Amino acid sequence: MRRKGLILTYFIILSTSLAVAQSSDPTEIVKYSDDLLQGQSSSGTYRMTVKTPSWERRLELKVYSKNKEKMLVRILSPAKESGIGTLRIKNEMWNYLPNVEKTIKIPPSMMLQPWMGSEFANDDLVKESSIVNDYIHRLAGEVILDGETCLQVELLPKPNAAVIWGKILLSVRKQDNVPVREEYFNEAGKPIKVLYYSNVGQVSDRVVPRTWRMASQIKPGQETTIELMDDVQYNIPIDDAVFSLTNLKKIQ
Repeated sequence: MRRKGLILTYFIILSTSLAVAQSSDPTEIVKYSDDLLQGQSSSGTYRMTVKTPSWERRLELKVYSKNKEKMLVRILSPAKESGIGTLRIKNEMWNYLPNVEKTIKIPPSMMLQPWMGSEFANDDLVKESSIVNDYIHRLAGEVILDGETCLQVELLPKPNAAVIWGKILLSVRKQDNVPVREEYFNEAGKPIKVLYYSNVGQVSDRVVPRTWRMASQIKPGQETTIELMDDVQYNIPIDDAVFSLTNLKKIQ
């Protein structure tokens, strides 16, 4: 009887998750996409490749996150940058530079500055604003992207919301609401950058895009690609002590 009960419970959970994943409600789509990529916690190794028309560099990163409010990013390689770390706690952010043994707090005025020369800004790590709570969501229709039928959701800032984008256009696969593309526009409606998701596959307990490519729309040829390595795990226990200034200064 207990086995039947467990099977029934699993079926209910699976059915509920599938129903949410296939929702056509714009707010539910945004929330599902946000939860899918972040989880309640995550840890693992990521490869970041930064490209410009004149040079290319590659970084290997160890990343920890928890409750969408805490994040620690540590550079593992190349050797000359190994140990550099970034810590986020809610809307506060610090960088640690091991060569000079100095911790620098990032002021709000630098949130749009690139992180380690990439197309991902400090604000992309901090995520001070919430795409779920700070924007009005409107279903904008369907479009074919990379051979997939996608739903598009237009995100417009709520009145008095402290956000930096005038509009975000989120595209997700219609079959399962897995994100395919995010387009960012300034207040004048000018496209600034596009985040392309690809290489969808199983990672830990979920199916997610394993490759994220952020391409500038104002600086041709500049883009940054992040790849999830095989050790990435979601929804695992992580001690709060990981997300501390003391731990940020540790060279591991």
